[in-house]
Amino acid sequence: MSVLVYTESENGKFKKSAFEVASYAKSVADQLGTSAVAISFSADENNSLGAYGISKVLSVSNDQLNSFNAEAYAKAIAEAVEREGADVVVFSSSSNSKYTAPLLAAKLKAGYVPNVVESPSSTAPFTVKRTAFSNKGFAHTEISTAKKIVGVSNNSFGIIENSADITVEDFAPALSDGDFAVQSVEVDKVAGKVSIADAEIVVSGGRGLKGPENWGMVEELAEVLGAATACSKPVSDMGWRPHSEHVGQTGKPVASNLYIAIGISGAIQHLAGVSASKTKVVINNDPEAPFFKAADYGIVGDAFEVVPQLIEKLREFKAQNA
Repeated sequence: MSVLVYTESENGKFKKSAFEVASYAKSVADQLGTSAVAISFSADENNSLGAYGISKVLSVSNDQLNSFNAEAYAKAIAEAVEREGADVVVFSSSSNSKYTAPLLAAKLKAGYVPNVVESPSSTAPFTVKRTAFSNKGFAHTEISTAKKIVGVSNNSFGIIENSADITVEDFAPALSDGDFAVQSVEVDKVAGKVSIADAEIVVSGGRGLKGPENWGMVEELAEVLGAATACSKPVSDMGWRPHSEHVGQTGKPVASNLYIAIGISGAIQHLAGVSASKTKVVINNDPEAPFFKAADYGIVGDAFEVVPQLIEKLREFKAQNA
């Protein structure tokens, strides 16, 4: 028996979420008195997982798997579960994980609980705490199946160093052409920017910026903070920003450590999509904007005056503490 964790990578490098789910898997393994094993696809730095408690990595090198394929990944992970005798499988809350985990659950006849925020409160019965009602509440959910799949909410558990001796083994799952019936024809990605999914800080803009020509200050603030840029739904609908930056209930969910909303009134769908962020800062010239009720900190003022001053002060602070 072991705990198996799917560690995501991109261009051979592990994503930040990989280290978080590795930390979570180690915590669960300790509770169960077993070991934490990772499966990775086309990663170059497998040994780095040892710093987070992983004792073994099943390294999959297959050119067909260089591009994400949910069905093929689920098949490979299912084989790894059987090989390692794993009773618990841990995923992140990325889009790829949310595509793969349900397919794996069907293959294993396993219970799957996404959006988990803590280690199990009990292992007999196996009970986890997850967000519910668009992050407005929590549910304590028991998984009663023999195999259990847990999806960890981003930035909820944290990255915890727990050094372990690690071995890396080549793993070649038996995949057929049928596992690749659906294929990615082309993948378009923005280069040189922090992705929303991996960002600890997100700077987001809304209609209050008045037009795409004013987006420079959002990008400048994001650059100073090492943040990702995002936008509200109306902004992406009007074509000011790409839909890949749209956050909210109907866009991408955000669970960053800091979310800065500039000129966003705070429609309920937007608030639902960002409510998992730990600290929310709002800059808006309307004191009645709904976002202020959900914010941890609020600045009532003209964004065109406030944001440049904020950028200036942050640059000064960084220069003094370099």
